[in-house]
Amino acid sequence: MVTTLAGGTVTLADGVTVSRMGYGAMQLAGPHVFGPPRDRDQALAVLRAAVEAGVTHIDTADFYGPVVVNELIREALAPYPAGVHIVTKVGARRGSDGSWIPSLDPADLKDQVRENLTHLGLDTLDVVNLRVGGHDTTDDEPLSEQFGALAELRQQGLIRHLGLSGVSAAQLAEAQAIAPVVTVQNLYNLANRQDDALVQRCADENIAFAPFFPLGGFSPLQSETLDKVATRLEASRQQVALAWLLQRSPGIVVIPGTSSLAHLRENIAAAGLVLPADAELDAIGA
Repeated sequence: MVTTLAGGTVTLADGVTVSRMGYGAMQLAGPHVFGPPRDRDQALAVLRAAVEAGVTHIDTADFYGPVVVNELIREALAPYPAGVHIVTKVGARRGSDGSWIPSLDPADLKDQVRENLTHLGLDTLDVVNLRVGGHDTTDDEPLSEQFGALAELRQQGLIRHLGLSGVSAAQLAEAQAIAPVVTVQNLYNLANRQDDALVQRCADENIAFAPFFPLGGFSPLQSETLDKVATRLEASRQQVALAWLLQRSPGIVVIPGTSSLAHLRENIAAAGLVLPADAELDAIGA
């Protein structure tokens, strides 16, 4: 039984409604998102606690670990509770040294989808994002061949819906000419707002926008203003940053990650935090 979570829900498409407060599973892997977790039992407990708290949006990828995170998700949650949706992504492989290797050959993208299915223990993936950009950059490189390969698997029933990660506005339009796009996952947070226009476009077109690195990622958000607002609200700076995203646009869904039960509870509580209009947070990143 999935409980109702503060922050509300977003309907990505028919049959896929997710909590706006989601959970990003990347940090369940070992250091640098490589190898097994430091504490396997804790990792499984975090996944189960997220769902028990009402999170219905789990973000993952088979290249987290690699494979490790998807197998943890399957062990912790399968058979998956009704209403819980797994959103995964393809477009990369991992080297034996932990390096991140772009892998966008259409045939390999199809292989990656099938590997996600196997490791998650699913017959159909709810949403697959095509990752084409880097952590902090996008370009306008054509993606029709790659997105078209995923659209073929959608027609075959292996994927229900498609999304994009690390894309420009032009690439979104290119993909939409091939198949519907239900979500965009790009770098965006309180201090990095280069995608303001894309956030608005997604809201206008009923496309969910999932900011990755919502708390700054490898460079955690640091701001005197953020600290002052957090102190005023008796909240953490991370909670304020997540609440700002949820209030920035009704189409935004957040997917903060953690391998800690305490941090998970803190993140989830942010969904119920209401920021006052005079919080001065717009000065950050301006």
